Amino acid sequence: MIQVPELTEAHEKLKALVGTWRGTETIRPSPFDPKGGAALGIVSNRLALDGFAVIQDYEQQRDGRTNFRGHGIFRWDSNKNAYLLHWLDSVGGPLSDMRGSFNGNILQLVGQSPTGQSRATFDFSGQRRYTYRMEVSPDGQQWFSFIEADYSRTD
Repeated sequence: MIQVPELTEAHEKLKALVGTWRGTETIRPSPFDPKGGAALGIVSNRLALDGFAVIQDYEQQRDGRTNFRGHGIFRWDSNKNAYLLHWLDSVGGPLSDMRGSFNGNILQLVGQSPTGQSRATFDFSGQRRYTYRMEVSPDGQQWFSFIEADYSRTD
């Protein structure tokens, strides 16, 4: 018989993500989006696998139309002593993996892609809101802000 692991404090921290969130996003001009601009972000996060993971569905809208979708799985990996995010999106690139840690109310994850490194920061310090920042770096030394967002919980 398989022994089911126990939920830990690390798993409990993932609950900060759970809920339905909407907010404004500022996209900086980049090779991914030469014009940049404003967008509406809609995020739906739910517990999965008996609390061992959080599944995220993400939608970005511009000018009232959905232009981007993503799907993520957040989890705690006790063997790696790290939080992991597995990400797929409508751009169609390969599965992206990020890893990182919580420092207080801030979850920061770093990943590698064919174009360089990316760093996602989720700050849950607010009441029923969080801020998000995605940064990119060609070399892991100099970071550039790509997306900044402020989400409020709607449920």
